[in-house]
Amino acid sequence: MSHLNVEIKARCRDIDALRRILHDQNPRFAGTDRQTDTYFQVPKGRLKLREGRIENALIHYRRSDQAGPKRSEVALLQVAPDSPLKTVLHNALDTLIRVVKTREIYFIDNVKFHIDQVEGLGDFVEIEAIDFSGDLGEAHLRAQCDRFMTLLGIEEGDLLTHSYSDMLRHGL
Repeated sequence: MSHLNVEIKARCRDIDALRRILHDQNPRFAGTDRQTDTYFQVPKGRLKLREGRIENALIHYRRSDQAGPKRSEVALLQVAPDSPLKTVLHNALDTLIRVVKTREIYFIDNVKFHIDQVEGLGDFVEIEAIDFSGDLGEAHLRAQCDRFMTLLGIEEGDLLTHSYSDMLRHGL
């Protein structure tokens, strides 16, 4: 399944305050997942295998390394837990890094929120405004992202340009 995201990733200065603000919006809570993302060396974009209790998927995405809301083109293939795909990928591709995190997952309509505690990095929040059908468009997704950034008190200085994998690999 391919879709368009507009997303941000930011450092979280006060995880409890962020949770309270988000809970006041009556989101759908999907649960807390312990996830391992294994990143593989590929010629274009990023490829990771996500393994968790809630989310298990092979994910390829392309997005620029910039602060603020950014366009991300995502192709996602759901996989079964303990899929043999991991062995195939390890045999075929070089592994770049593993990112281990505890992730709280929330939804408000088409917008997905992650409150992440990433081993070796700290606390973060992600906002992903998602257009699964192609009907919403990038401008609408950007407006949603901007609205929730303001609501959650995310400041420009909190925004990250790089993925967790890049931050761990390059000590950012």
